Amino acid sequence: MATPAGPSSTAPRIVIVGSGFAGIGMAIRLRRMGIESFTIYEAAASLGGTWRDNAYPGAACDVPSHLYSFSFEPNPDWTRTYAPQQEILDYLERCARKYDVERFVVYRSRVSAARFDVTRAVWVIEIEREGVTETVEADLLIAANGPLSRPALPAIDGLDRFEGTLFHSARWDHDYALEGKRVAVIGTGASAIQFVPRIQPRVGQLTVFQRTPPWIMPRRDRAISARRRWIYRHVPLAQRLARAAIYCQLESRALGFIVDLRLLNAPMKFARNYLAHKVKDAALRAKLAPDYLLGCKRVLLSSDYLPALTQPNVALVTEPIREVVADGVVTQDGTHHRVDAIVCGTGFQVNDVDAPFRVTGLNGADLGEAWRRDGPEAYLGASVAGFPNFFIVIGPNTGLGHNSMIYMIESQIRYIADCIRAMQRRRARTMNVRADVQRAFNAKLQAQLARTVWKSGCHSYYQTKSGKVTSLWPGFTFAFRHQTRRVRESDYEFGR
Repeated sequence: MATPAGPSSTAPRIVIVGSGFAGIGMAIRLRRMGIESFTIYEAAASLGGTWRDNAYPGAACDVPSHLYSFSFEPNPDWTRTYAPQQEILDYLERCARKYDVERFVVYRSRVSAARFDVTRAVWVIEIEREGVTETVEADLLIAANGPLSRPALPAIDGLDRFEGTLFHSARWDHDYALEGKRVAVIGTGASAIQFVPRIQPRVGQLTVFQRTPPWIMPRRDRAISARRRWIYRHVPLAQRLARAAIYCQLESRALGFIVDLRLLNAPMKFARNYLAHKVKDAALRAKLAPDYLLGCKRVLLSSDYLPALTQPNVALVTEPIREVVADGVVTQDGTHHRVDAIVCGTGFQVNDVDAPFRVTGLNGADLGEAWRRDGPEAYLGASVAGFPNFFIVIGPNTGLGHNSMIYMIESQIRYIADCIRAMQRRRARTMNVRADVQRAFNAKLQAQLARTVWKSGCHSYYQTKSGKVTSLWPGFTFAFRHQTRRVRESDYEFGR
């Protein structure tokens, strides 16, 4: 039975799951605390998480570059306002090397299960590596694999019977030649609006199947000049000011989402005018016009998606899909759309799903079962009652609809670090959030969410099938930062 290696027998043995922004950021913080008795288990062959997996054509961030980075490691060399996927991946790899945490990563090692052994106060963790399952033990378990790590294929009858090429945008088949092919795209979310304009000029025929039209705003992307990059490199304050300005601008969007929905009228008018400007055909424009409040679903940024849909080799289909057959897609009206390939831009499994791996806590409590029954729930997105010494980065209700997730990730990392310090101060072997504290927190959270745009009538991946919003934080990000600035030890039960 292996254990995470460390220089000191008194340091807590820690397992981190995942090597994206959350996992690498957590590792950097642990090293800054003087803790090196940790191991990062990564299922893939390289680090990067979301930005390793989503390598589809046109993949890029929809948060301005200078805010989409660790606060302690600004990057003066971003080349565009919105960084492309490869630049973000390169940045994360540089951070891992600079802060010397990559040596703690064990690749091709998938955490499949974890069980808390109450008699010894340790997590017994199963790792699948090259077809063999081994067991490791740790004092603390930190799930940092994030909610956007499991691609969701659409629940469409016959999908497995398709004889052409089928893949998800997060598992892009770069070996498949799209040139001249008849390609179907299922889904019109954040990934599709980036790759559709890139593949449209290459394919023979592109059929885009849309269930609900998204709100689309123009993407003000441009190259960052060499002169400006020089300034950011040699005058760090200039970049910090730019970062602060971006943060304030994005944070102000929350006013319409959470404070007064009437403030959404102006941006909705702007978006409708933008649609009318880009799409002259009235019938196509009607298909692309949302009938719900802006922000209820994810607001998308693109300056080339709408023009791509107007091209002669593109068809937008809004008739629901009935089934997939061997050579194409059949819609409810009986139309048979023959295609050579299907690309699913259908997002990720976020709600109404198991925990990211099987997690068993006190008295045999199953985290996945609880989350399937009541929807994912935690305390401050980081701790779950009945699961001692288990922490989550980007846990339930920490997602955003308006600002940078890196800000939220850093807030949670700081909070978890303070939890570890609290255990060390108390010389405690276990730390378990109180069930009544978690219930009260989530009752207040859901009451706040009920007044937001995310409960204004539409259904989105922010919600469970029952309509419970379990993905998003219902307030300003600085309010979350304030609540997680330090652990309130009375919220937890400590054991020796």
